[in-house]
Amino acid sequence: MRPLTPLAALAALAALSTVTACGGDADADGDPKATTQGKGTVTVRIPDPGNAGVLARGKKDGSLDKALAAVGAKVAWTGSAGPFAPAAQAMNADQLDIATGSITSGITSLSQSPGFAFFTATDPDPVGEGILVREGSDIASVRDLVGRKVAVNKGGTGEYLLLKALAEAGIPADKVERVYLRPDQTAAVFNAGQVDAWAVWSTYAVAEIGTGKARFLADGAAIGSDNYSLNAVRSGFAKEHPEIVEALYAYLHENSAKEKKDPAAYLNVFTDAGPTAVTGRARDVQIGFTGKGGTVDPIGPEDITRFKTVARFYADQKVTPAEVDIAAHLLDVEKLS
Repeated sequence: MRPLTPLAALAALAALSTVTACGGDADADGDPKATTQGKGTVTVRIPDPGNAGVLARGKKDGSLDKALAAVGAKVAWTGSAGPFAPAAQAMNADQLDIATGSITSGITSLSQSPGFAFFTATDPDPVGEGILVREGSDIASVRDLVGRKVAVNKGGTGEYLLLKALAEAGIPADKVERVYLRPDQTAAVFNAGQVDAWAVWSTYAVAEIGTGKARFLADGAAIGSDNYSLNAVRSGFAKEHPEIVEALYAYLHENSAKEKKDPAAYLNVFTDAGPTAVTGRARDVQIGFTGKGGTVDPIGPEDITRFKTVARFYADQKVTPAEVDIAAHLLDVEKLS
């Protein structure tokens, strides 16, 4: 899932900060840490998925509730899904239990006293992320970005995609001006011509390509992206409730495979109108991207190797002050309990 919805990072954090820090309902003795082996039901705090994706459909049809009930748990939707950085802060503050983000934003968040670990991996998106340019632009190759302005989200997917594309083309990073913007604020700047390109992922790219006024200069496959999508869990929650983490993984794995086979069924889950709906050409673009995307899987040795490559690249590019030990923050979801 590149399942981030286009909401402001600060708004997401503000919404999450209002959630109680208690990770589980109190049992008969008033113990807020009630486990599935006790009398209480454990509450799993997850950002609201919005109008699309596996969790949205699971929320609507009750299948997620059923899967969690089998291990004595229930979900509490807290705030809205958005950029990973504020979600990581919320997990560190014991205000959130589960979140989704990219390995790139994950690495930058891990460089700051993390209280979470990753337990699933979805392969890098070959077609839904990349560097957007406007139709009619004279930018025809990555080399044409020299001397231009490119919008990126600092330390996340956008900055990674730009830096990786430049490195692959043998272009020094300082030959291109990075304009740091929140993704939800970038479309207007991009369309007004205030930047020449935008390094971005499908959550935002779909709408731009769907208008027919933008195209990818280079997509994830062309860039050679190692930008996995990952699911993270608050470390304390994983330690206390491994069986719930395993059940959530099983649900995501099974249903992400279904979504890949029938992407249309996971779009416009609650409404097919309004700002959260994907319609017209954008809907076709999203269906095409999802059909070529990956599924939610356990983290394997080959994934870890690629994660380390990204961590090393970020250190080399001075995005992080040192290479983050990503392997120290990974869980084998098939061996938690």
